[in-house]
Amino acid sequence: MKITEKQVTAVKRKQGELGLSTTALAKQLSLSKGTLYNILKGTTNNVYPTTFKKLNDWIIDQYTTLK
Repeated sequence: MKITEKQVTAVKRKQGELGLSTTALAKQLSLSKGTLYNILKGTTNNVYPTTFKKLNDWIIDQYTTLK
């Protein structure tokens, strides 16, 4: 599955807002640090469906728990 630029931007924005390191974010997402690093740096946008779901679920959770 392909990760879009909008998804990467949303993850980076929330990572910054929450002050999370790549390692801390990888732990929250249950992804390896290397996988997350490659996604954030744009060196890969083709990921396994499970990785895609983890990223999307995290983004949705972050924006639905505002306040």
